[in-house]
Formats: sequence, structure tokens, C-alpha cells
Amino acid sequence: MLSKTLGAAVQGIDAITVTIEVSIEWGSGFTIVGLPDTAVKESGERTRCAIIEAGFDFPRKNVVINMSPADIKKEGSAYDLPIAIGILASDEKVSTQLLDRYMIMGELGLDGSLRPIKGALPMAILARQLHLDGFILPRDNAMEAAIVNNLNVYGLDSLQQVIAFLNGQVQLQPTAVDTRAEFAKAQGQFPYDFSEVKGQENVKRAFEVACAGGHNILLIGSPGSGKSMMAKRLPSILPPLSLQEALETTKIHSVAGKLRRGTTLLTRRPFRSPHHTISPVALVGGGTYPTPGEISLAHNGVLFLDELPEFNRSVLEVMRQPLEDRLIHISRAKYAVEYPASFMLVASMNPCPCGYYGHPKKPCICTPHQRQQYLAKISGPLLDRIDLQIEVQPVAVDELASKQAGEPSAAIRARVVKARELQTQRFGATAGVHCNAQMTPSMIHQWAEPDAEGLRQLKHAIESMNMSARAYDRILKVARTIADLDGSPQVRAPHIMEAISYRSLDRSNYFNM
Repeated sequence: MLSKTLGAAVQGIDAITVTIEVSIEWGSGFTIVGLPDTAVKESGERTRCAIIEAGFDFPRKNVVINMSPADIKKEGSAYDLPIAIGILASDEKVSTQLLDRYMIMGELGLDGSLRPIKGALPMAILARQLHLDGFILPRDNAMEAAIVNNLNVYGLDSLQQVIAFLNGQVQLQPTAVDTRAEFAKAQGQFPYDFSEVKGQENVKRAFEVACAGGHNILLIGSPGSGKSMMAKRLPSILPPLSLQEALETTKIHSVAGKLRRGTTLLTRRPFRSPHHTISPVALVGGGTYPTPGEISLAHNGVLFLDELPEFNRSVLEVMRQPLEDRLIHISRAKYAVEYPASFMLVASMNPCPCGYYGHPKKPCICTPHQRQQYLAKISGPLLDRIDLQIEVQPVAVDELASKQAGEPSAAIRARVVKARELQTQRFGATAGVHCNAQMTPSMIHQWAEPDAEGLRQLKHAIESMNMSARAYDRILKVARTIADLDGSPQVRAPHIMEAISYRSLDRSNYFNM
């Protein structure tokens, strides 16, 4: 007898339908076709033991399983459950009446228990698009999949429960999640706050500008000056995720298997901080079985690279294209995938190998050549893509000892949100552009043209500091953000001058210090 169950495969961050066809005929053997990987091929032993533990005999016949479409690679252990149900349906142990109305996915333990899978959210979205009655999957993934409205999600614990449900022996209640309530409840909860930061008002201002416009920022200063400490507080002043952004971000983390058990929706912008030993593939994504990298996991959030010059040069250079296009295209001989990568780059570094160049009290022991070699680890094109470059000086002891709290993150965030609202109105009719950092050259001419004095100041700075054309555009983007924070419809000279001050560590300028 032939049976069919519905499953899904993840490609990029979306899912496609996979039909598992099972035929049981006279003979002996167990065959899986349809480009299965090793984990799928090994499902035979897991399903055999799970079926026996559920109280059924495994068919002593020839079992042939086809996974359609046959030209797409099937990866992972999530096909165990639909394969087991297909075998039992072909052996007339499970009713086929509901099989074409439910998507079924899950990994099986040898005892028949259901174990969590990756990519449950995009699979649930696909099930809704197919107008299926529901999605059957492990209980650990139920909250994640139940984010999708108008779809019955059944989180179960064992193969026995799935069989009983499909045979009509038990009635189950679908998992219910009030997505908007969950989303609203967790807004504004952060472990770190800028009120805990003593001094560093110029750096706080630079962070405010960066968050208001979605700009990339580089902090350069001696050890212990507070670079990493302030960077960790950055999410607390970023504008809140929209529901659509939250769904998109959760989808990426679901595909990568990064969601904790019982998680429903990511409600805070991600903050990813990979170690400097990371490989290019781990950063951008891909691999033998393609998964999103750190860049995509930081989508709609922050990618923090601490000790930037310590990263391998090849790792840093692969970020150049994603920083511009906000997408990652990965093409290999056997696959091509696309991952979103709209993130805010925040990086920190020491000014020299010893770390104390420019320190007010500790002398630097590096030679000028050593300092140049250290900074040369960061290429000019990459540095050009960083809008704000800020020197961080150590905080004076008197400020550290002060008991007066700094400005709280909530106050800074309110100004950032107000500036972002102006940008939302400005770019509302333009798809894919949500903040000033994403403006195209034509949009810069339309929205960020400075007044006559501002233009004069900008030309003088570009010529005297020997900046590139990309730096020219980025100064105008930052100036537009400063004007938004100021509530000014026109980019004026003070806005241009402040934006230029944030390029003080531009390569040609810094080497001549």
C-alpha cells in the first residue's frame, strides 16, 4: 500500500513542501530515495525502534520511501516522524484520512519520544500558506510554531500520541499564543542601562546618533576605557522591534536552531558578539549544510566585533558586501541561498598593540611603524563603511566615584524613537529603506543636501582630510540623522560639523597623528 505524509525542507530562511511517499511491498529491505543526507538515511533504525516501542510491529516487507521533490537535498533528523507515520499508514496501522490535512515533522528517540527540530517557524508559515488544518510537531517547538495565526499547532511528546490523534482516539487542544500580548509584555526589559555609565558623554551622544540613524560605529581607546561595557548597553536605546521585524528575526534564529525551548517570539533586537577566532563561513553563513551565520543572526540588531584588528583579515573583508547590500548571497556548487543581513555594526579596538597610544597617563611603548601595522589590519574600504569613528578616553577617577546616575536609557531611547518616526514618514513609500543609513545616493541628494555654509564646511573637510566619495555620502547620512534628532528639516552647518567630528579617526587623519 502507498501512503503520503506532508513535511517541509528549509531553504535559506523559507520552507518548501516535501512529500514523503511510503510503499510497502512483498520482499525485504529498507530504502530511502530523494537526495537524503546521512541523518535522513539513519532514520530507518530510529523509526524501527520507535514503532516497536509504540506497541506496533515493524513491517517485515520491502519498505521504499521517496522524498519529493527528489532533486532537493533533504537534511536532518526532523523527517523521522513523517517517515514513521508513513510506514504505519502503509501498513494500515494509522488512518490515512487526515494525512493530507496536516504537516508532520519531528525527530524520534529510540523510545518513541519526540525531540525538537530546527526551522519550526518557517515550516508553520508554509503550513498556513498551504491552508492545512494544522501542524504536528514536538512539544518543545509548539510555542515557536504557534506564533503563526490561523493555524492549529499540536505539540506532542511521543509517537504514540501522534498515532492516537491521527486515528481519532484522542482529541487535542492546539497550542495558543497571543502573539501581540507576548510581544508587548517583553518590550523595554534590558539587563543593562546607560544610567550605569559614568562620564563618556561624547560617546553616549555618538551612540544616540548611531541608533537614531542605524549607522555603523567604531570605538577606539585604551583597555578599560569602557568600550565593551557601553556597547553591551546599545540595545537598550535602539528603537523597539516592530511585529514584522520580530517575526523575521525569530524566523532566522529558528532556522539556525538558536531559539531556547518554549520561546515564542524574539522581542528584543539581537546582540551578537562573536569571538575574533571566528571563520568566514561562521560569520556569513553557509557550510556543508547551509545555515545562517552571525551576520544574519544579527539581522535587525547589532553585530559587535570586540578587538577588531584581531579578527582575521579575510573574515573582515567578507563583511564589505553585506554592509552595503544588507543581504548575503551564498552560491556553492550544490546550492544557492540568500540570507537577510540588515544589521548595525559596532566595533571596538585598541589604538596600538600595547593599547596605550594617546592615553593621558600611561605611555605607549609601540613604535610608529608598529602602530601603522596594527591599524593596517583594517582595510580602508571597510573603514569607509563605518559611519562614526569615536575615540574613547579613560574616565577620570572623580567621575567614577560620583554617585550621580547618568541619563537613563529610556530617555535616550525616546529621542531615538522620535527620530526614527521622522525617517519612517520620510521613507514610507520606499521599500527596503527604513532609516538614514540605508539611503541611496539619489535619496541623499533629495533629503540630506546641506545649506550653503554646511556644504562649504563639508568640501573643506573632504579635501583636507583626504576622504573618499563614500565617506562624503556617509557624512551626509549622519548629518541627516543629527538634524532629525534636532527636529530640523534642513541639514545645517552645525549638523555637518558634528558629523565630520565623528570621522576624526579616518585613516589618513589618524596616521598623521
